[in-house]
Amino acid sequence: MPKDSGIGASSKRREDVRFLTGNGNYTDDHSMQGEAHAVMVRSNVAHGKILSIDTSAVENMPGVLAVFTGEDFVEVGGNPAGWLIHSRDGEPMREPKRPVLAHGKVRHVGDAYAAIIAETVQQGRDAAEALAAATEIEELPAVVNMAAAVANADNRVHDEIPDNLCFDWGWIEDNRDAVDQALKDAPHVTTLELVNNRLVPNAMEPRSSIGEYYSSDDSYKLTTTSQNPHLTKLLVCAFVLGIPEHKMTVVAPDVGGGFGSKIYHYGEEALVLVAAKKLRRPVRWTAERSESFLSDAHGRDHVTTIEVGATLDGEILAIRTNTLANVGAYLSNFSTATPTFLHGTLMAGPYKVPHVYVNLKAVFTNTAPVDAYRGAGRPEATYSIERAVDKMARELKLDPVEVRRKNLLTPDQFPYTTPVALVYDTGNYQATLDKALELADYAGFEARAAESKSRGKLRGMGLSTWIEACGIAPSHLVGQLGSRVGLYDAATVRVNATGSISVMVGAHSHGQGHETVFAQIVADKLGIDEGAVDIVHGDTSKIPFGMGSYGSRSLAVCGSAMDRAMDKIIAKGKKIAAHMLEASEGDIVFEDGSFKVEGTDKAKAFGEIAFAAYVPHNYPLEEVEPGLEETAFYDPNNFTYPAGAYLCEVEVDPDTGVVEVVAFTCADDFGNVMNPMIVEGQVHGGVVQGIGQAMIENTTYDENGQLMSGSYMDYAMPRADDVPMITVDHSCATPCTHNPLGVKGCGEAGAIGSPPALVNAVIDALNRGGHDVAHIDMPVTPSRVWSAMNG
Repeated sequence: MPKDSGIGASSKRREDVRFLTGNGNYTDDHSMQGEAHAVMVRSNVAHGKILSIDTSAVENMPGVLAVFTGEDFVEVGGNPAGWLIHSRDGEPMREPKRPVLAHGKVRHVGDAYAAIIAETVQQGRDAAEALAAATEIEELPAVVNMAAAVANADNRVHDEIPDNLCFDWGWIEDNRDAVDQALKDAPHVTTLELVNNRLVPNAMEPRSSIGEYYSSDDSYKLTTTSQNPHLTKLLVCAFVLGIPEHKMTVVAPDVGGGFGSKIYHYGEEALVLVAAKKLRRPVRWTAERSESFLSDAHGRDHVTTIEVGATLDGEILAIRTNTLANVGAYLSNFSTATPTFLHGTLMAGPYKVPHVYVNLKAVFTNTAPVDAYRGAGRPEATYSIERAVDKMARELKLDPVEVRRKNLLTPDQFPYTTPVALVYDTGNYQATLDKALELADYAGFEARAAESKSRGKLRGMGLSTWIEACGIAPSHLVGQLGSRVGLYDAATVRVNATGSISVMVGAHSHGQGHETVFAQIVADKLGIDEGAVDIVHGDTSKIPFGMGSYGSRSLAVCGSAMDRAMDKIIAKGKKIAAHMLEASEGDIVFEDGSFKVEGTDKAKAFGEIAFAAYVPHNYPLEEVEPGLEETAFYDPNNFTYPAGAYLCEVEVDPDTGVVEVVAFTCADDFGNVMNPMIVEGQVHGGVVQGIGQAMIENTTYDENGQLMSGSYMDYAMPRADDVPMITVDHSCATPCTHNPLGVKGCGEAGAIGSPPALVNAVIDALNRGGHDVAHIDMPVTPSRVWSAMNG
């Protein structure tokens, strides 16, 4: 019987009541008395030298209150990258300053070089248009293609970086010779060149920020669309503006989707704070959708050559990759970690590969910055491996299922140390593969293919077996690898006098259902009703210092901190109960919401202990302080490793190249599942985003650096009719061995496993139809598929 409450129950999302009734509390919903409006003036050329900006042309226009340019921010700091990466030769990466507003040069279309503060948005837009006309920018040749950017020493995105190379990274450098030799000796080597196409995140809610300044105590408040309010506060205070941390509050209310693009600090957040102080009134900025296309951090954008050495019966001997990774015009906060330690360390996949070496060059171009997007490095690694393994199986005329089965790690091999320095603690990859084959009716595929052929369609099936690393940790290790922040999280559990509970968490919810799931965990552990638990997040003045939500870390890291805080609550409750029940503390057990004297019927309900903590008339004051509130920080000692097997079934119209996804099956191992309904929804969302990347989404710049896909007229987002019903299973679970909840993370899985499964299915369909096609780069649009079929 399904549970109706607590851990494992499909409790309805409590936050949906406000979201579905139009009562969400988003940044742009906040109305401030006397607020002014910021409008950014953005470059319409990809690369140019700023010769002059005539601010006098707009200062007296109607409604204009202030004009800011890059000159106003020369003395302040820059927005830093969160990870310092060293090249193979030991040299630190090149890290040019990322200013609040461009100064001296503009480096991508949409690069903001000035800002207008006006009484109304329309007045600001009018002034911004006039200021753009009064600005002289000498257009320079744009650097767009990564290979050309590295080869051309004279055409520089940043004048001080002659080869446009941020770093040349090798992982692990000591593996290199062994991998080279293994590939040289391998009976068969598969080589594949592929592109992981650039994406625009396109969250439902565009970025928005409101800056406030209080002259009474020289303090600031930033309300903003952030997945990570404490990190935003840290970056603004410590690096960009130099505001003392105790003088700054960052609030991230409801956030309508992030997918990674709202982890980072953006210049507009600093701009509204400076403007608010200057004008002594609140200043608001909200992006237009066209601005989001131009200025939000994009995702993916890798060009990779992967080589897989194998025996003639399909045993993988070695993997080597060489990748160019686009970081755009500036380094965003996670842009250096995403293609390195979130990508290269997963290049063994779920396989027992003896030798792996990864070389990656991060390249500056005159395009929007590129950073973490749902999956962040893990989809790029999985796509390379799973496409190459499929191609290898085809070249060797082997069954792609059996090739994977031969190479998958088996349960008796855990814990398993990969050649790229991760330690997988637990898993059962054979079980998820078997479950996926069962649920997808793999055995009945040939009959379905024959039926499709009778209708003139080509049917194909593609497989992807994947693994990811979540809950980035531990801090002492990532610090050695270059992280400039800790990667713990925190929670405060406050039991109120009447027994209700407020939980302040460092993680931030922007669609995942934290308010529901965290309450389930607390209610389950403390034996109280879920409705008595309130989850507080997103306000740095209320929550302990945490590192936000991304990388499927919320439950594994922040949830574990919350669990530890509850352990402290229970331990203190036992002391109080022992006194009240006149028993030894060692004889007190906590079960079903009551503190009991073991072996007797003497007990005190949780609410009674809470009341006694705040009204300590009968209380061990000499041993225990009044009150019942505890805080815990949790720093994991390893990543968590969700894994799974995905099967995609497609039909291809050979006359038009149109691909239809007719079935999609996911068998995942997420460890212990807290809320099955929410997990299923997370997988659905990730798969849809993966299908979008594989089939229709693509960000394109022309040779002059002009964004050719800057609106929904040009950038195709997946719609309901692009997606089939998705079968989701998480029954083959192996609990994580090193966090108290046994959870692994589920938020990115769908976006990681689905692109290679879909592309593999298309290649399979074409080959079954007699077309010798080895590869098609994403997105597999009708024109690309038709061209591949027709040579």
